[in-house]
Amino acid sequence: MPDLSRLLAPRSVAIVGASPTPGALGNSVLRNLERHGFTGEIHLINPKRDEIDGRPCLKSIGELPEGVDAAVLAIPGPAVLGAVRELAARGVGSAVIFAAGFAEGGEEGLAAQAEVARIAAESGMVIEGPNCLGLVNYVDGVALTFVETPALKLGDKPGVGIVSQSGAMAVVLGTTLMAKDLGISISVSTGNEAASGAEDYVEHLIHAPHTKTIGMIVEQFRKPARFLALAEQARAAGKTIVLLHPGKSSAARESAATHTGAMAGDWQLMKAKVERAGVVLVDSLEELADVIEIAHRAKPVGLGGVGVLTESGCFKALVLDLAEQIGLELPVVGAATEAKLRAGMPDFIPVSNPMDLTAQALVDPDLYRRTLQPLLEDDDFAAVVVGIIQTDEATASRKFPFIIDAVKQITPNKPVIFAGLDEGAPFSPDYIAGLRAIGVPYFPSADRAFRALRQLSRLAERDFAASGAAARALDLPVGVVPEYRAKELLAPAGIPFPQGGFAANVEEALRVAASVGYPVVLKAQAAALSHKSDAGGVILNIADDAALTAAWDRLYANVAAYDSSIKLDGGLIEAMGARGLELIVGAKNDPEWGPVILVGFGGVTAELLHDVRLLPHDLPRDAVIAALRSLKQGALLDGYRGSPALDVEAAADLVVGLGSVLAGTPAIREIDLNPVVVYPKGQGVVALDALILADG
Repeated sequence: MPDLSRLLAPRSVAIVGASPTPGALGNSVLRNLERHGFTGEIHLINPKRDEIDGRPCLKSIGELPEGVDAAVLAIPGPAVLGAVRELAARGVGSAVIFAAGFAEGGEEGLAAQAEVARIAAESGMVIEGPNCLGLVNYVDGVALTFVETPALKLGDKPGVGIVSQSGAMAVVLGTTLMAKDLGISISVSTGNEAASGAEDYVEHLIHAPHTKTIGMIVEQFRKPARFLALAEQARAAGKTIVLLHPGKSSAARESAATHTGAMAGDWQLMKAKVERAGVVLVDSLEELADVIEIAHRAKPVGLGGVGVLTESGCFKALVLDLAEQIGLELPVVGAATEAKLRAGMPDFIPVSNPMDLTAQALVDPDLYRRTLQPLLEDDDFAAVVVGIIQTDEATASRKFPFIIDAVKQITPNKPVIFAGLDEGAPFSPDYIAGLRAIGVPYFPSADRAFRALRQLSRLAERDFAASGAAARALDLPVGVVPEYRAKELLAPAGIPFPQGGFAANVEEALRVAASVGYPVVLKAQAAALSHKSDAGGVILNIADDAALTAAWDRLYANVAAYDSSIKLDGGLIEAMGARGLELIVGAKNDPEWGPVILVGFGGVTAELLHDVRLLPHDLPRDAVIAALRSLKQGALLDGYRGSPALDVEAAADLVVGLGSVLAGTPAIREIDLNPVVVYPKGQGVVALDALILADG
């Protein structure tokens, strides 16, 4: 990790391209430093000026004193490389490059960016950018950006750290968090990341005592393995990382390549890995800020469902609809809690979750406390959302003070979320400030509150334990490993295959069939023939010796007609199995993110429904079972419309075994088990095919 202190908390700053013109980049940087009360040395550089606003101007970088901490390059792109070389020669510790036109600008720009990186590595200079908007340190009062930023010192309270490849989105997120009265510690836009990246700044924030929560907007992780390790460190340190990562669509991935010089990777693979490491992955800018607010302001969200208090029967129904849609648990109120609620409410209010308090609290405002307390004391509820009709100043004055007092009296150890149902209702902002002061986030939209809460409840539900399966190392040849050999290698890992064996000639084939028993299937075997069916290389339902002898000749003829250059090793003879539910199970060792496993439903609907999930390779058995059941067609595994429940446990064991092979054999590029047939409970699973692709 580079030492970021000279960039993030400099004692001296040089502005290359300083200007007296309002709105010019160099002028805006100077104004920001002055507004934030920067007390260190400021060196202005402009060859055409002797002074700017009473501050002396140097003519060139070469006139700088040795060892300035940070330089801001407010100059056009073509001048950047020369300036970086001069800064390195003067021992400048860090630089911020605003200019675009580097890796995102074609081969010439890519070469220039590579040269920036080389100079940084050789000189030890930390460089932020190019193509960035700079940074703001609200702890020490340092603003190295041309975007006008309010001079809000963080003070002693913990803040939110912002790390964004997009400078514009860093500003947007910062503005949103400030509007929520959430303090920001440091906001950094990393841009093209020529010589410092998102991972560097995350590591700094993990160790920074002034940062509690980290919000990220990243289009491409350039060091995924390092980020995953850092995310686990953040989780261990009790710091929540909330990530917005564009790139689900092919169009978004192409945009990322032109925007930040990144080649966006597989979004689903990234999702599986970062969530396993403890990151909360969100879907929108609004959700990013909303999740950050709850994580930062409220008590931690633990295991359990959500209790809802409201004042409308219709809203109660809307909550039930939304909860089902987003998978938010709304537990039924248990007997003990029901008795406590019943004792504190009029008879005409039925006990339920969500619970409609009607307008009764307008005449009996202590009702909020009497209903909140039993829910907050019940371990079935991890959080409580209070969905309130605000209406106007007079109505709000009969509600807000009593809800605030109720939370103060109860001092809950779990989140209480206030959700206004009528956004734009006029009332004093002091009420919102009062809620926030006691750790209650205020949401103008109940929908947003529930969606953000669901993201954090998913984090609480994650099982971070490993499978415990011992890693298995396979001795693999380079390239495609044919089916018969792949099955020999994978079977000891607990992956079940049909009974059978390999035969190099028809005589051996007849002996294998005799030991297995007819009917059998015959499959052509060669490393060069990964798609056997296309070449007529699979012959089914062979009934006897004569049929097998004929099938052997036909198999060789079919493959020769398909591609005469393919030389078969022989054939695989296996028992014909009973029909069952087909799954797809695959695995890969991604060169950047590491091992991951794909599970999903196969058969004729596989491509149509794309009902698959990517899983971390080391999930424990119960987590794999839960993942299988969470598939769109997951109900089929437990019996559907009279069909028998299937052996989902055996399917999970196969996935765990495959994970142990991935963990022990980094040379594996891909494994494909397709299909895996699942039989009724207690009868197991069988992988009908197997293919391994290995690197050297």
